[in-house]
Amino acid sequence: MKSRSRPTPDPTIATEVPWSESLTAYDDKHFELYLKLMDACADSASEDEMAQDILGIDPAKEPIRARQALRSHLERVRWFMHKGYKELF
Repeated sequence: MKSRSRPTPDPTIATEVPWSESLTAYDDKHFELYLKLMDACADSASEDEMAQDILGIDPAKEPIRARQALRSHLERVRWFMHKGYKELF
């Protein structure tokens, strides 16, 4: 992942993504973020890079939150890629 300017921390980024078997308001609000995570995974970005550059959480200052938030969002991205996308049609 190429170095980008650091995003302003977004207070709406949840440490744990609200879970549902259908799309949620959180998903709708953070759809672009999910796309960025998909792209970063395809580029083999590190967890620290994704946490910092996409979620806006500094893994050096908040290592536990950064890891939890990233993994929760990646789990939601995987759900979206396999099941959730169907709701868009």
